[in-house]
Amino acid sequence: MALPKRRHSKARSAKRKATWLRRPAPNVVECPKCHEPKLNHRVCPSCGYYRDREVISESE
Repeated sequence: MALPKRRHSKARSAKRKATWLRRPAPNVVECPKCHEPKLNHRVCPSCGYYRDREVISESE
């Protein structure tokens, strides 16, 4: 198994581990049906609609 010739510094390792912090925040939009906040391109969790049609029925 290959081994590194030199030890990686703590800063170099921390930089690699901290890249998830630079990820942009999720895009939250208003549902056109019930006007509740929801994630973009997802079914609305409060009313169950996606693109003007019911995907999750109210009885579920």
